[in-house]
Amino acid sequence: MMQLYKFRPNFFLYGILTALLFFTLTWKTAANGINDHDFRSPLTSIPDTTKPLLKKDTIRPLPLRPLPLTNADTTKLPSTDTSGIIQKTDTFTLKISKDSLAAPLKYAAEDSAVALVKEKKIILYGKTKTEYQDITLTAPKVEVDQATQIVTAVNAKDSTGAITEEARFKSGESEFTSDTIRYNFKSQVGLTKNTYTSQGEFIVFGEVAKKVDANTTFIKRARFSTCNLDHPHFSIVTPKMKVINQKLAVSGPAHLEFEDVPIPIYLPFGFYPLSQGRHSGLLPPRFAVSEQFGLGLEGLGYYKVLSEYWDAKLYGNIYSYGGWSVNLNPTYRKRYRYSGAFNIGILNSKQNFKGDPDYRKSNNFSINWNHSVDSKARPGTTFTANVQAQSTRYNELITNNTQQNFQNLLGSSIAYSKTWAGKPYNLTLSANHNQNNALRLISVSLPDAGFTVSTLYPFERKNGAGTAKWYEKLGVGYNGNFRNQFSFYDTAFSFKRLIDTLQWGAQHNFPITLSLPPILGGAIIVAPSISYSNVWIAQKFRRKWNTATQKADTTITKGFYTDHQLGFSLGLNTAIFGTYQFKKSRIIALRHVIRPSISFNYRPDLSKGHYFTDTIAPGFAYRFSEYSGALYPGYAEGRTGGISFGVDNNLEMKWRSKKDTGENAIKKIRLIDGYGFNSGYNFLQDSMKLYPFNLYIRSTLFEKISITAQGILTPYQVNANGVDIDKFVWEDGQFKLGRLSSASISVSTSFKSKPRDAEKEAQRKKDAEAMLDDPNLVADQQQLLNYMQQNPSEFVDFNVPWSVTLGYSLYFSNRFDPQLGRFDKDLSSNVNFSGSFSLTPKWNFTMNGYYDFDTRKLQTFQMSINREMHCWQMSINVTPIGLYRSFNFTISPKAAVLQDLRINRTRFFSSY
Repeated sequence: MMQLYKFRPNFFLYGILTALLFFTLTWKTAANGINDHDFRSPLTSIPDTTKPLLKKDTIRPLPLRPLPLTNADTTKLPSTDTSGIIQKTDTFTLKISKDSLAAPLKYAAEDSAVALVKEKKIILYGKTKTEYQDITLTAPKVEVDQATQIVTAVNAKDSTGAITEEARFKSGESEFTSDTIRYNFKSQVGLTKNTYTSQGEFIVFGEVAKKVDANTTFIKRARFSTCNLDHPHFSIVTPKMKVINQKLAVSGPAHLEFEDVPIPIYLPFGFYPLSQGRHSGLLPPRFAVSEQFGLGLEGLGYYKVLSEYWDAKLYGNIYSYGGWSVNLNPTYRKRYRYSGAFNIGILNSKQNFKGDPDYRKSNNFSINWNHSVDSKARPGTTFTANVQAQSTRYNELITNNTQQNFQNLLGSSIAYSKTWAGKPYNLTLSANHNQNNALRLISVSLPDAGFTVSTLYPFERKNGAGTAKWYEKLGVGYNGNFRNQFSFYDTAFSFKRLIDTLQWGAQHNFPITLSLPPILGGAIIVAPSISYSNVWIAQKFRRKWNTATQKADTTITKGFYTDHQLGFSLGLNTAIFGTYQFKKSRIIALRHVIRPSISFNYRPDLSKGHYFTDTIAPGFAYRFSEYSGALYPGYAEGRTGGISFGVDNNLEMKWRSKKDTGENAIKKIRLIDGYGFNSGYNFLQDSMKLYPFNLYIRSTLFEKISITAQGILTPYQVNANGVDIDKFVWEDGQFKLGRLSSASISVSTSFKSKPRDAEKEAQRKKDAEAMLDDPNLVADQQQLLNYMQQNPSEFVDFNVPWSVTLGYSLYFSNRFDPQLGRFDKDLSSNVNFSGSFSLTPKWNFTMNGYYDFDTRKLQTFQMSINREMHCWQMSINVTPIGLYRSFNFTISPKAAVLQDLRINRTRFFSSY
């Protein structure tokens, strides 16, 4: 047996001396320009890079002299000397072996290397690294065979047989680890044992794998899973598989195993996409059960990547009673430019069996379109679209979607806005659509335009030098709107009826403001203003009570009509500060800020001629405006001239902390964010000149509890019918400030524990933000991510041990009951709650509900139990109370590639 010797220092010194002696003896024979430090096969020849030498004879020819002819010389000399130029060419070359590698083979080892000269092998020990082109091989032991150009790598084990270091192979994007690797650098063919590799979301294990080229591998006894544990919770097992790197995997007969327990359900073959990002493919169906439509398959279709910016999904549903539906869902997205999606649906429904009394057949359609433009694409320009147009019964006939079944109101909007840089004006254009499926009424506004000019100062000096005059602060603005609208019923649509319902209108507002300097040393701020507005109206309505039908008959007259309004206002406001200092106390000071305000208003009556009076019952007159049915219904009649007043307060406290003695020892908190009242008085009104008082208070306690309260105090008494009369409540000798007609109090709070892993929480948020900018996201993924960010409480977060949200509301109303002849006080309250509790790091319980104290019933309640199973997830959602009750059980893998490998059970119940 051949013995292997490792290099020693003295052997190394002898080798250097021998090399120097060899170089001294042979340096004259070396070819110029050859310098190679790469490890190559000894059989590999290297081409001679020495250029042919062109040498010139520097010996000048001697002149020919005649010799004396004593004897005849038969030797003839040539007339010319051919020794003048001598050309020599170096013909020494090395032939390149066909078996040589195309690039240098580089290697390194931390421990040592052994060279077997006769066997033409190199053996590396320790943490080795071998590189060839884009291939990198690392292993504790590597053997390189120069003759066959085969490299063999093996792992390292400890005394117990456990693997301490694996052999790792990387070629481009492909990477795997194995117990043993044999690879031919020349032919790119290799053989591995007990190999793990990652392909997309799959982790593939093979007992024996043969790599036939750079991208194709055949695997014997393969097991692949999305679980990243060495011993996965579940796996798909197959006796043979072909893997095309990062593209596709094809397997023979396959079955599932859970915790090494095989499931006796076999598939004859399998196709598994491994491509990253978007790729075309079939959409598998799911089974569905409906009492009205029968058994069905839903979601069967095909997804197609059309281009870098476009993709489309075509899928459909089919049911045993004969109904079917087809949906086409194209999406588009160009990064930093625009994004959007279409959804076109056709629904052919057949409910129950033909011949049954409740058999119904109908055809319906739905068209949805959403579009948005990135603000960076065209600064100053925005365009958005959200279109929902459908037959009025489309939502009603959708299966297994209770929320959509009872959605009766639909709305659409297409909006464009333009702002000019450096200009004081902007333009908005929109088209709007509203649909009431219950009434089957459709209204469309097209176009709906708006033009706004920000405040201009026509008397302001251009250079701005010196003190500004008061009139230079006179500002004028403009805000205008135009709308065209028509309505129709989908059951009685005709062009004539469409024209009959056509209306248009416009509104113009011209605010005029003047900024005056504060008076009384800056204590009082004065703000005068003038406003003028008018409306353009396309038709007026005259109503007259019909005693025969006991209804109001309406007469419509089309034309061009206008209404005007003019108003003057002068506002005064100030702030009063008060501070109370404490001595020898943790409370340093209390600060009270009072902000009183008062404004004088006058508005003349410019709309009196548009109001009429009609008697609809004996002793009861009805006052109405002839513009009340218009798009812009005109202005209220009557002149006003009075004052509006109010007082706002807030209370703050400054205190010293016991625990903190540094710079942050003194803290300032708001005890009451705001409390006060506001009202008004109209001097020109005939009666009841004092307006009701609006009272309010709001505060946030301990930065956790939010409190809001408000009430309306009416200063007038009522008659026997409960109508306010011009008599104050305190005129009868009673000490009252007013009658509390309504009030409400709301208290809410939210508590949340710290995340178990703060770094994990920060990384999760960072990954979510990065995913939103991923150009490979399809529209439904984009919408889901946006919804998750806007509604985080609706999704389970196992990293937060618990969170609780509570809200309490109390409502009070004081209404007069004519039958009882007294006020009926009504008090109602409710509490809404939601919470999430991680019972263990893997089990989470969430709930939310609404309890009404008036009915003493739990009106709504939803709860869910979620189990995080590493690579799987399970959820149980129950809604046992409410109008729409449901039960849902789902268990599925987390990986998106196996999203259809799920167990789902859903049941809906309703109480209508």
